Amino acid sequence: MGSVKDKAAGMADQAIGKAKQAVGKAVGNDRLVVKGAAQEAEGKERKTVGDAKSAGKQGVNKSARKFNHNL
Repeated sequence: MGSVKDKAAGMADQAIGKAKQAVGKAVGNDRLVVKGAAQEAEGKERKTVGDAKSAGKQGVNKSARKFNHNL
């Protein structure tokens, strides 16, 4: 998956996880709260992966520009 897709999916998972936690707390469903927390954590992790991929691509592109400039 690309960096943008990872970031978007991660942010979506975070939002859905937070919503599940809120609903779970409102209706007194501890299992839904736990599932929401897990999904939110998974979303944070996926977004971090996307951020890392993006940083790596930026580093490669910067190096390539410097290399091409020196030619």
